[in-house]
Amino acid sequence: MSLLHLNIGSNLDRRKNIRSALGQLESSFDKIIISSLFESPSEGFEGNDFYNIGVNVETSKKISEVLDILHQIEDSLGRNRAQPKFSSRIIDLDLVIYADIIDEKFNIPRKDIFRYAFVLAPLLELNPYGIHPEKGVSYLELWENFESNNVFELNKYNIDKLYN
Repeated sequence: MSLLHLNIGSNLDRRKNIRSALGQLESSFDKIIISSLFESPSEGFEGNDFYNIGVNVETSKKISEVLDILHQIEDSLGRNRAQPKFSSRIIDLDLVIYADIIDEKFNIPRKDIFRYAFVLAPLLELNPYGIHPEKGVSYLELWENFESNNVFELNKYNIDKLYN
């Protein structure tokens, strides 16, 4: 079994769509652990604020099988793949980390770890002492560097906010 970290984001009917995605993930993966809920402004376009969460799961599935599952979940929730990269999203599910595998073809580990607080913060919360496969440093160290070198808005809430 391998440990994976996923990121789920939505800025359209955020609570409903993230809850639905979580429900579908629970039927596909083992040992699911969910981060706090993070809220941030849309980046690269004008739109509603996003909710993002991180999810650790265990699986014996291959990367391509995991990505197929994530795409099936997105499709089932109405994700439109023809939209521009920087636009509002019903749901966005990203495979961020797959154990200690480095795979450029699948963008593993995901480069967004270094670009966006809403990707790194949940990863850090669930895996503070995990080691980034390429950089060889902990996610805590990456966060300390990110925090001191970037301007960003990020609010953290208890995951219960999804259900209230």
